[in-house]
Amino acid sequence: MAGHPVLTPKIAAGVEQACFSFAAQKAARAIGRRYDAALRPTGLSNWQFTLLMMLVRVEAPTIGVLAQALAMDRTTITANVKPLERRGLLRIEADADDRRVRRILLTDEGRTVLAQAYPLWEKAQAACAEHLGAIDQTIYRAAVAALTM
Repeated sequence: MAGHPVLTPKIAAGVEQACFSFAAQKAARAIGRRYDAALRPTGLSNWQFTLLMMLVRVEAPTIGVLAQALAMDRTTITANVKPLERRGLLRIEADADDRRVRRILLTDEGRTVLAQAYPLWEKAQAACAEHLGAIDQTIYRAAVAALTM
């Protein structure tokens, strides 16, 4: 049985430079901070804005559908929905056909807050696009999509 490798600063630096996970986490935190700052006047975080936007649908999604769309587990979605429900931005209702299924609906107050947040999001989105500059944004989105499959 082979022993463990001797970890050195050179190995650690190589991992830092090559690791897809590290790069994605670092980028997500930096991007998230930009959107969080832009959305602050509405009292929404970037994550909350994203979750609420997922509710602007013809049919209210279930917790399971949201979890799948956001690549998260159901318990995390449930935990993140609760503060938004307490704030009155969404409500959870039993499905009309199957009472065991819970659907998450955007309230009128939630729609109003999203309408206020949307122009702020647009500015943050434009700033991020400008920051990317000459990088082909289609390729960036395709790479991110490929890693989330």
